[in-house]
Amino acid sequence: MNLMTRFDKKIPYNELPLLPPKADIETKQILRKAISAGRSLAQLNGTLLNLPNPTLFLDTIYLQEAKASSEVENIITTNDELYKSLVADRKIENTATKEVLSYKEALWLGLEELKTKPFITTNLCIKIVQCIKQNSASIRNTPGTTLSNPQGEIIYTPPSGESIIREKLANLEKFINENTTIDPLIKMAILHYQFEAIHPFSDGNGRTGRILLILYLKISGLLNTPAIYLSEYIFKNKNKYYKCLRDVTEKNEWEDYIIYMMDMIEETSNKGLKRLRKITLAMEETANEIKKKLPRVYSKDLIEILFRLPYTKRQYMVDENIGNLKTVGNYLMALEENGFLKSEKVGKEKLYLNQKLIEILENTD
Repeated sequence: MNLMTRFDKKIPYNELPLLPPKADIETKQILRKAISAGRSLAQLNGTLLNLPNPTLFLDTIYLQEAKASSEVENIITTNDELYKSLVADRKIENTATKEVLSYKEALWLGLEELKTKPFITTNLCIKIVQCIKQNSASIRNTPGTTLSNPQGEIIYTPPSGESIIREKLANLEKFINENTTIDPLIKMAILHYQFEAIHPFSDGNGRTGRILLILYLKISGLLNTPAIYLSEYIFKNKNKYYKCLRDVTEKNEWEDYIIYMMDMIEETSNKGLKRLRKITLAMEETANEIKKKLPRVYSKDLIEILFRLPYTKRQYMVDENIGNLKTVGNYLMALEENGFLKSEKVGKEKLYLNQKLIEILENTD
């Protein structure tokens, strides 16, 4: 019995084949694409490693990733709302903003977990989805889960039954964590498909699956500092993404899907590199201008605070030992008077916006 006769979109896909796939996943086109995507990723990795502080931009990058990944699920918020919510000391009322910030928290949680146990496991996936959803969700154990298109037609019914789902996840774990001869970028594409096809949770599968991509880049050694946000590419090419996933399921056609994932890595790495260069140049220019105009205010630590996130506030500077509240208040006023920052009242707090940084982040070219 072939794959085509086994698959019925309205019946739970309990026959989802185990990994590795029974297909040619190393065609000439795939291997050629893996080389160029790997080269772009290596260039980004090298640039990050050469930064004085490679982790400086991670909060900003993960917020961008969280925003784009949530947009794939039609959870929409703005950059401005996100950054203000992260920095301002106030209750977040906007549901979409809460979900995006939970996603960012889940990504950090995943990276922290890898420090003590550098493996992708079922338990790690559960911790991530619980953080995204801010509840005690675990593996799906009730039947009836189906995926539909915008017209309401069922396009896929994932495996059903907790024991079957756990068996598929155990096989996925083994595939990810055991050494194989498969190119790591090809492996990354395969693991992402399989996780999405298993669809182990009632909600949050897409976002968990996209966090796993970043965690895999880290544990595979492809990106030492995983400063990349892949979801923007998926959001912009969403129809093709879902078509490629369906073609693997329905026709066992892996090539277009794997090449799509390689294109995502290559384009995102190139854009990330370009954006990184713009931010580091803006940092250098700002540092030189502050040194010149406000030598008493300037310090390397202050510049890093101004470029960590688009908004900052007095407490952040106090926490970094730039000075006491009065001193840093005077610094921020001087920086605003000289055009480096722009202040805005949010609730009872005054936040300071680094216009140069937000412009770079909002430029999607």
